[in-house]
Amino acid sequence: MFRTIMPARGRPGRPAATAAALAAGLTLLVVTPSVAVARPTLSPGATPVVTRAALDPALVAGRGANVGFVEQEAENARTTGEIIGPDRSAYTLPAEASGRRAVRLTPGEYVEFVLPSAANGITVRYSIPDAPQGGGITAPLQVAANGKHLRTMTLTSQHSWLYNQYPFTNDPQAGLLHPDWWITECQCVPAATTPYPNITTPFRPTHFYDEQRLLLGRTYRAGDRIRLTAPPGSAAAWTVIDLLDSELVAPPRVRLLAANVLAFGADPTGRRDSADALDKAIAFARRTHLKVYIPPGTYQVNRHVIVDDVTIEGAGNWHTIIKGREVALPTPAPDGSVHTGVGFYGRDAADGGSRNVHLSGFAIEGDVRERIDTDQVNAIGGAMSDSTIDGLYLHHTKVGVWFDGPMRNVRVTNNIIVDQIADALNFHTGVTDSLVAHNFVRNTGDDGLAMWSEKTANARNTFDHNTVQSPTLANGIAIYGGTDTTVSHNLVADPVREGSGIHAGSRFGAEPFTGHLRITNNTTARAGTYELNWNIGLGAIWIFALDRSIDADIQVTGDAYLDSTYNAIMLVSDWPVKDLYSITNVQFRDIRVDGTGTSVVSARAAGSASFANVDARNVGAVGVNNCGSFHFTPAGSEFTLTDLGGNDGGWLAPWLLPNTITCDDRPPVSPPPPPAQW
Repeated sequence: MFRTIMPARGRPGRPAATAAALAAGLTLLVVTPSVAVARPTLSPGATPVVTRAALDPALVAGRGANVGFVEQEAENARTTGEIIGPDRSAYTLPAEASGRRAVRLTPGEYVEFVLPSAANGITVRYSIPDAPQGGGITAPLQVAANGKHLRTMTLTSQHSWLYNQYPFTNDPQAGLLHPDWWITECQCVPAATTPYPNITTPFRPTHFYDEQRLLLGRTYRAGDRIRLTAPPGSAAAWTVIDLLDSELVAPPRVRLLAANVLAFGADPTGRRDSADALDKAIAFARRTHLKVYIPPGTYQVNRHVIVDDVTIEGAGNWHTIIKGREVALPTPAPDGSVHTGVGFYGRDAADGGSRNVHLSGFAIEGDVRERIDTDQVNAIGGAMSDSTIDGLYLHHTKVGVWFDGPMRNVRVTNNIIVDQIADALNFHTGVTDSLVAHNFVRNTGDDGLAMWSEKTANARNTFDHNTVQSPTLANGIAIYGGTDTTVSHNLVADPVREGSGIHAGSRFGAEPFTGHLRITNNTTARAGTYELNWNIGLGAIWIFALDRSIDADIQVTGDAYLDSTYNAIMLVSDWPVKDLYSITNVQFRDIRVDGTGTSVVSARAAGSASFANVDARNVGAVGVNNCGSFHFTPAGSEFTLTDLGGNDGGWLAPWLLPNTITCDDRPPVSPPPPPAQW
């Protein structure tokens, strides 16, 4: 979701601590990451600790995507390095790490994982420094199994390290991109401030992590040891390892009766461009009613491949890789793009769109290193009705899947979408009757999964059983308007700034919420982030009336909000429109809140909500922080809470009802203990 950050919103308050956090350890790009604890003693590490989103899997059973890999956090492994974190301050390496902790290695140090189950492939999530002038560096990482060297991976920071204000820059020394915008660091508009404030560079570094996959060459058993070593002489002054995913990768899938792209001149070595060969194979397959098959290999493709009424299968996303560089266009395209790049696109909706497209079993590796919102450099794009996107690995594009409707009946399932400059997936404009399920998302530069009803409403769509981890900006799951939407059984963890776990927003010119919005049986962990523009904390779930009132039938049922940095639930309207728009009749039922830095509910709007069987513990401040629309009338807050019974934990005390003013604009944060079984 692209966004424009505007001047000050909300109420003035305490100066932010972000400038201090910035100066703590990232200023020179090659210094020690901030927030490190003392070097741990070398533990045996004999028993592997398996997690999901850095949590005990029992806490999130039945929620999130079914995936083929097993997650192990580096901080739980045997290491000679040092653990960094925990920290949730934006612009720090621990804040963007899964679980807010990672392991820092200097040359010669290692981290060693014990495999919990058989595996022949690993994914390493890591960070290394940027080049002093930006653009990234490369550095080696040695991989050994049971003490025997296997391979040396070449890590890169060329797709990491963004800086400054939206839409960001790759230049760490750049001055403010928008000196006429209000910034938290000085609580001012720099261009309107005399003397001009001192802005430390690099300003707001972010998007530090990348990940890389490696086939080990054979299958290793449970109990075998995988050691990652930053070798002596590395070009990287430090290497941060966040986690290791291990997987038993299936053999390549073979499709004999198909239009094999090799027969049309495709090059599986990646030396020659294969885009034209793919076009020929697709045209032949359509004439002969065959599928297109892309066998194992790496295929260079540097433009969009247009797909319509065709099935394209790879040998599996570890084996078939479609890889391309970003290419500058000689003149801007009609849609405003100044680049093109690798991607499979349906026809434009204005031209009727595409239908009956089925893509499965391959990876798309892009080379997008900067954010240009007009660029169509997404892995999957256009409009595709009656279509399926299944089992893909999407990496280093701007957005993994961006659909511009109107279109209907698309199924996006079982994909891995990681290291994106912007969203992982966005249903944009009139996408209807569609499903996004069992997708795994990590390290997006904007919303993980989004529905954006710009100009034409989305309708009857479902996000179900997805996992979204570590969006560095904005939300894990965001719904911007639309009709009859369901968000169910998802797991969202570790959003970093200006967003939260689950968000329903009347904003970005979206059509209104109508019909129902069902938010059901989801879990968030370590959500409820810092909102840069308002200088306040958000909720793990937050509902925001910016462009119009929200009065649809919104039911939030069965969710669990674990270890929320600030609030669990937030309902808010923007300061300039707080007397125009309200949020009414939101229903919360059967909710578990385990740990908040501040309140269970923060109300900063006019309106109402009801609560039934909402249980809370480890609440850091008053249960309800009720500011209403900040008029502080003798009759109480403009926001009314209704107690429908069964609300345990003492958070919804009788004296708070129905609309007692308890407004602390920026309450102090009391970090909760780690979540546990209820």
